[in-house]
Amino acid sequence: MFKATVIVRLRPSILDPQGKAVHHALQNLGYAEVTQVRIGKVIDLWIDADSVAAAERIAREAAEKLLANPVMEDFDVTVTQVATPVSAT
Repeated sequence: MFKATVIVRLRPSILDPQGKAVHHALQNLGYAEVTQVRIGKVIDLWIDADSVAAAERIAREAAEKLLANPVMEDFDVTVTQVATPVSAT
């Protein structure tokens, strides 16, 4: 069993209004050291595959076809071996 973590972020050329709002709020709270905020998403997939390479292939295909918008977003995939999946309750 493998756990793939897919991190999806807006491309740098795409405006991020949610990131701007969070940045503004942080500035108002006194966090002047924060100079920029970009909001993304993290998706964890538990994959029953024969190898790390097979699990990574599945995760990348899922990201390309569904999890990330190829026009606006980039993604990174990391895969680790796990004993059992976490319960989805």
